[in-house]
Amino acid sequence: MPSTSHHEHFERVRQDHQRELVEDYVEEIAHLHRHLGEARASDLAERFGVSPAAVSKVVTRLKRDGLVNARPYRGIFLTDQGEELAHKVAARHSVVLQALLALGVPESIARADSEGIEHHCSDETVAAMHRFLADNPHLVPDAISRMTSR
Repeated sequence: MPSTSHHEHFERVRQDHQRELVEDYVEEIAHLHRHLGEARASDLAERFGVSPAAVSKVVTRLKRDGLVNARPYRGIFLTDQGEELAHKVAARHSVVLQALLALGVPESIARADSEGIEHHCSDETVAAMHRFLADNPHLVPDAISRMTSR
């Protein structure tokens, strides 16, 4: 197993933190479209507990990165690239949440923890969690599939 310096670990965490905000917004925009039929800046501000100006700043970044299309006083729409990222983040979130629940973490805590953990797990770690859940279906209550729909 190759040795990784502390610097490399901290650099990865810094990169994860930068990605976290983008992923949270993309995931929430998809969620709002699914459940409300639209995503507006005011909805995002309310959901995240931030000012409309803070949402505007992030939406500008998402537009720059090719993840959303938005115009003043109109809804916010994911591009194909944004939809792809939203799907990936939601799937990763579901696996992390299911793994925490399978470990016996209470639902309210698992939901809160999975919101942060999902952004800091590598694809390899999430794949390992997925394999563990698939190999141990007795640890995954039937209720988990109902609980993971947001």
